[in-house]
Amino acid sequence: MRAARDLLRFLTPRTLRGRLSLVALATAAVLMAVLTLAFNAVAQQRLQHQADDELRTRAAAVATTIDTTGTTVRVMESSHDNLLDTNVWIYAGPRLLEAPPGTASPLTHVADRLAAHPGRVCVTSTSHGPFRLCALPVAGGHSEATVIAALDLSPYRSSADTLLLGSLALDAVMLASTYALTRLAVGRALRPVRAMTDQAAQWSAVASAERFGSKGHPVELTRLGTSLDSLLDRIRTLLRHEQQLTGELSHELRTPLSRIIAELDWWQSRPRTADQTRATHQVITDAAVSMRTICDTLLGDARDGSPDTPGTAESLTVLRRLAETSCPPAHLTIVVDGSCPTVGVAPALLERIVSPLLANACRYARAGVTVRVHDTSDGVRIEVTDDGPGVPPPFVPHLFEPGRRADPGDGHSGAGLGLPLARRLARSADGDLRFDRRHTAGARFVVCLPAG
Repeated sequence: MRAARDLLRFLTPRTLRGRLSLVALATAAVLMAVLTLAFNAVAQQRLQHQADDELRTRAAAVATTIDTTGTTVRVMESSHDNLLDTNVWIYAGPRLLEAPPGTASPLTHVADRLAAHPGRVCVTSTSHGPFRLCALPVAGGHSEATVIAALDLSPYRSSADTLLLGSLALDAVMLASTYALTRLAVGRALRPVRAMTDQAAQWSAVASAERFGSKGHPVELTRLGTSLDSLLDRIRTLLRHEQQLTGELSHELRTPLSRIIAELDWWQSRPRTADQTRATHQVITDAAVSMRTICDTLLGDARDGSPDTPGTAESLTVLRRLAETSCPPAHLTIVVDGSCPTVGVAPALLERIVSPLLANACRYARAGVTVRVHDTSDGVRIEVTDDGPGVPPPFVPHLFEPGRRADPGDGHSGAGLGLPLARRLARSADGDLRFDRRHTAGARFVVCLPAG
């Protein structure tokens, strides 16, 4: 049983075109087999009726030469007696009066049996070749006779065999034509599917924005195009998230990596004491821990769109630590004040939200940066304000778009990813980040987070 299943699986075509062609071929084969059997059965029946009609006609012609008006049955001679006597038997009751000359005895035995049971009966005998025998009773005044005529069925059988062979040949031609036309039709029908598949593979590889749409396609191809469009949208979204995560990681890891490189360069530039070496090691350790925290925070947010654990953080403590590690220019002063409310997010997440704001403020401020935190009716509000040139009004609508900068040639490094990342993390913690348009002397960003 298993071998039969394996053989069937091996013989089944692998392509949809081959399978549809095979189904069409099997369906056509079953239909043609039924039609061929029905046609040949009807043809054989029709040929048999023709043979019976011919036999009854001959028997009726012979019956006109029989006289049954007297007490005995008499056979009268006619001008075509030899033609009429060919394969004809005449009986008076069960007694044989005339038989065709040189007729084989098996046919005479069949004729005897037909005469013993008078009536319009036809039988087929195969004992001495295929013969058809029909009996015709001849009623008279005082006596009865029976005429039995026989006919060789070989020509009829030959005609039936010829019809069968012809129908089988026609079936073979029709099946071959059906298979070829089905493969051609299915191939042409599936050509748009192959084209759509190739296009989808190409578009997914380059994250193209092109789509198939639903215009100018049959219903089936429209459904396929819709499914492929949805798949391409998901692929493009995944690629965009992957690019965003890569950019955010590189953006956030750049600062601690710079600290590590700076400490190593400083430590290698001249001999250092043991205390200086330990201080360098501590800075490198802190930077490495910060890198690990950054990776854990961003990967956790990318995994399910929310922090791993809500947590709480003492806002003033976290903000002062960020201010100490932001490395502002010598002329810049960072002021952190507030009432030290507890924020309902983990300290690492709070650092990742505020750090880009503080870094931008330190980058563009002229003399000072102010960080204020206080309670509100619906949570905790953190304001980061600088006295720099501010944000150009035309650029404000694009402020939180990834990769956008107001002036890429302003001499400051940056990839335009910090603010979008900060807003995304704030919103993932059920908070928000916005730009305060009413503040004109510099720039002010406001972070709203749930209370702890």
